[in-house]
Amino acid sequence: MSKYILAHDVGTSNNKAVLVDLEGGVHGKCISTYDIKYPRPGWAEQDPEDWWKAVTLTTRQLLADTKVSPSDILCVAYSTQMLGIVPMDEKRGALRQGIIWLDNRAPAEATWVMNKFLGPNVFAAIAGATISGKDGIPKLIWLKKNEKEIYTKMKCFLDVNGYLNYRSTGNMVMNWSNASAFGLDLKKKTWLEAIFKYIGIDTKKLAPLVRSIDKIGGLTREAAEQMGLLEGTPVMGGAGDVPSAAVGSGAVGEGEGHISIGTSAWVGVVTKQTPTGKNGVAAIHSADPEKALLLSQMELAGGCLKWLGDEVCRTEKADPSILNIFGYMDGKVAQIPAGSDYLIFMPWMYGERTPISDTYIRSGFLNLTPEHTREHLLRAVYEGVAYNIRWIIERVEKEYKFPLPSLRVIGGGALGHPWMQILADVTGKRVETVRNPQEAGAVGVAMTAAVGLGIYKDFDSLRKVVTVDRAFEPQAQNRQVYDFLYKSYRELYKDLKGFYTRLNKERCDQV
Repeated sequence: MSKYILAHDVGTSNNKAVLVDLEGGVHGKCISTYDIKYPRPGWAEQDPEDWWKAVTLTTRQLLADTKVSPSDILCVAYSTQMLGIVPMDEKRGALRQGIIWLDNRAPAEATWVMNKFLGPNVFAAIAGATISGKDGIPKLIWLKKNEKEIYTKMKCFLDVNGYLNYRSTGNMVMNWSNASAFGLDLKKKTWLEAIFKYIGIDTKKLAPLVRSIDKIGGLTREAAEQMGLLEGTPVMGGAGDVPSAAVGSGAVGEGEGHISIGTSAWVGVVTKQTPTGKNGVAAIHSADPEKALLLSQMELAGGCLKWLGDEVCRTEKADPSILNIFGYMDGKVAQIPAGSDYLIFMPWMYGERTPISDTYIRSGFLNLTPEHTREHLLRAVYEGVAYNIRWIIERVEKEYKFPLPSLRVIGGGALGHPWMQILADVTGKRVETVRNPQEAGAVGVAMTAAVGLGIYKDFDSLRKVVTVDRAFEPQAQNRQVYDFLYKSYRELYKDLKGFYTRLNKERCDQV
């Protein structure tokens, strides 16, 4: 009988349950969506119960669709969005809606924290990175200031991963990778308690830590009944979506990097070093207990394309004969010359983390003329995301000395061959896509669990699991126009920063 690992890839807009075999193959998947709530401009919250309902629904449906017996599930593991905050009561569970990573309610608290440490550079040297209003520590300060009763009552705070592990096993823990997004000593593998104490956060409210490869418990009777699995089925530590995807990319060796292009995008490099993050670049823990992950994340990538599909291609999206709106856009983009006739798009629709850290910057089309068509707008968005990724890559190579001669790409964006060719042309690097790129997070956390179960002896053994599906080489004829437009793209932020800060700070202050 075949055996499987049940991996849940719990993202910003949906949960994907994936059955992964012991060779990293995808045996089946099932998706359930949920909403994001925006109570105020800049705020973003989700109901933790929605995550759990999605997990139980997709588990039952997946077992029914694949006709796999619960006895053939070796373990459960969660790959989740990071930087969420769910205040937990020991008996009642979640005390409020989850504050998710998109939320930007605490820029003032971020500035206060860093100034308390004599500025961003000193804070980064201690904590591993500078912070913004979207990060966890400022939001915890905000919670203490603005929701004192909830802060006082909470036993600890959990993120999405910790909450789902709690619902599965009854244990409140946080794995190293997810905890490192808040404040973890990457060398000692402990909370940065001195920082939490110094800014006034009670360290007793920090959850116990576990490794991604640890078994944290078995499914409780209640959880097993709701999921349709066997009571006692092992639940592994799991990991954040970024560390999980890094494993699923196959880039698990020292200095190896990958790019994920989904709703957001990031460039990640695995290393045994413990680099100091700066200017929006973070150093977090990888799923591998022996390595860190240098992470440069941009807020929206595929999310910009989704906006295009929803708002600019409404007619086509509603057309039943067009089965895939992204495939439709790919076809249109291929008809427009490189550079979109000098139209530039800035993909900063929800602020940005890297290559610039700015919660007020926003998107726009620059140099729009009557000669530009809707198709030019489409291609400009693909190219704008690629410019931003090139900027990130150049910073990683220059500031952190990690050469990236080729780019291993995962996520839904890897399915768009025109986009991958644009990425190769803009960066001047070989681009490789992998098998099942959209399931890289699920496959990665499943293979992490497989290491924990002893099926693989270490993470280097996982190289054989991931195979390259297709490669794209840069086209020399497009280099000149892309180099010129990329230079212009970088100048835009400096020129427009003050304008967007004044505009959006005023907008937030008026609410």
